[in-house]
Amino acid sequence: VYIGSADAMVRSFDRRIESLFSLEQDTLKKQAMNILKFNLKDNVNAYLMQEDGNYTIKSQGEELPFNIHREFFQVTQDTFR
Repeated sequence: VYIGSADAMVRSFDRRIESLFSLEQDTLKKQAMNILKFNLKDNVNAYLMQEDGNYTIKSQGEELPFNIHREFFQVTQDTFR
């Protein structure tokens, strides 16, 4: 698992220093992947950007509501063991 700047693009490397690095500890890797999973799963606070640049609220469809903010309060150290 590698993490770093969200705008790691060629133009950024030409004009400034960008930091990208590998997470070595298994616990940190699991935490990072859980954060990503929660962000992708959130269907309560999420918006989708349309081709024209406008945003629409992400539809829950048949899915149960998943609120990332509430879910993070349920996370414990045991979640990553």
